[in-house]
Amino acid sequence: MRTWFGRGKKLQRAVTSCCLCAFVLYGYDQGVFGGILENEDWLRQFKRPGDTLTGLITASYNLGCLLGCFVNFFIGETLGRRRTIWFAMAWIIIGASLQASAYTIPHLIIGRIVTGLGTGLKTSTVPMYQSELCEGTKRGRLVSAEVMFVGIGIAFAYWWDFAFSFVGGAFAWRWPIAFQIVPALWVIFVVFGVPESPRWLLNHGNREEAIEVLSAVYDKPIDHPDIIREANAIELALTMEAEAEGSTSFMAVFRQDKVKTGQRVFLAWFVQFMNQVGGINLVVYYILTVLQTNVGLEHRLAQIIAGCIQLMFPIGSLLPSLALDRMGRRATMMWGSAGLSVSMLLVAALLSKSKGEDGKVYAAASIAFFFTYMFIFGATMNCVPWVYVPEILPLHARTRGTAIGVSSNWLWNFTVVMITPIIINRLQWKAYLIFMATNLAFVPIIYFYFPETSNLALEEVDWIFSEGGNPVEVAQRMQDELALHGKLDLEGRASGGITEKEDSGVEHVADA
Repeated sequence: MRTWFGRGKKLQRAVTSCCLCAFVLYGYDQGVFGGILENEDWLRQFKRPGDTLTGLITASYNLGCLLGCFVNFFIGETLGRRRTIWFAMAWIIIGASLQASAYTIPHLIIGRIVTGLGTGLKTSTVPMYQSELCEGTKRGRLVSAEVMFVGIGIAFAYWWDFAFSFVGGAFAWRWPIAFQIVPALWVIFVVFGVPESPRWLLNHGNREEAIEVLSAVYDKPIDHPDIIREANAIELALTMEAEAEGSTSFMAVFRQDKVKTGQRVFLAWFVQFMNQVGGINLVVYYILTVLQTNVGLEHRLAQIIAGCIQLMFPIGSLLPSLALDRMGRRATMMWGSAGLSVSMLLVAALLSKSKGEDGKVYAAASIAFFFTYMFIFGATMNCVPWVYVPEILPLHARTRGTAIGVSSNWLWNFTVVMITPIIINRLQWKAYLIFMATNLAFVPIIYFYFPETSNLALEEVDWIFSEGGNPVEVAQRMQDELALHGKLDLEGRASGGITEKEDSGVEHVADA
């Protein structure tokens, strides 16, 4: 077992720092380009591209991310979590170098696609790796913290762009793009010193090393009852999943087997669809353009306000980073979607009055609801989908299912980024009504189809789908049992009944 960082809390912090830095880089990648689209030297270098070409240049990164998810679908389970993260960072370094050295649009697009390939590999692996190396009672907070750092990366990128806009010349945009290499090098260094996921090891028959990893992460002897219990719970889940015919084939992720793998993969895909189709990248990529085109601000003031709006992203993300396991997944997504819908409705309503009498007052008032939109998104639909994807999937399909789920993020990310410059220019205020409607539609969908997974061990989520009945109702009964007894009796469920007094369940304690 490989580890440079000792045992227990030190090792847990090393794993978390690796994952957090990877997601800071993800946020930086997302935010850095938006801040240079109005840079005068960049516009001259690439001959002032129109709205369609600007959308294509920007969205080519998302196509690369989608490609990275497809690559991970085929190679991720073979490479394992650590080597996939290392492989992703290598592609990001190459892509950043190509972008920073670009003098033509094809050169720039190729660099963005290569960077995106690495980001797709990274984003479909890192949340899964963190989820598999932490307790169920801490998983929501830890993965939410990763996504909070996406917001930090986005905000940092905007202010970094703003700072270098005073420098002028090519350095003002080439250096911020090249800076992506710095956090990528840190992730490469740390990932060499942290262990492989124990769940991946058990899935590949390496029980001895898996127990060593669990022992090191929780700082307990290898024969400690908690370590043996968790290893047995993972193997029990693998045994149940193995009963599904063909569970190791590529097509197994689409089958409605005993643990409803196909349904769970679709939920993972759809939750990332909701993450993107609510309109977030209208704000992340194009808020500077929006503030100038729709609101009518001059360039320097628009830069400052855009940077402040981006700060609402990590500020909002503080809430789930501290309390998501108490807030619940379903309730957080429902109130978040409702709040995002109201914010978009008010932006549209106010901008619709911007051409009439007192138009500047209405346009200025709309800025407040870009702030509320980013805060609510950071607190809800930003974090929960990234937590939900790896935890809703069964272990035998987690790598490929996560790749499919995250591919939805990048497919719809590409779509929104591609069409946004066009709809902003041509539909004006009506463009925001599209995202008002999508967010409103998500509320009943979440209520009826997405089961609660908070505080459950990853292996316990299988029982939501294998017991029969409506998964939403089964999950609620499990949450009630967990609240009453502090644990679930997995062996009792496996034998066809639940015995409340036995100690064979996975205990939900935070003593690691």
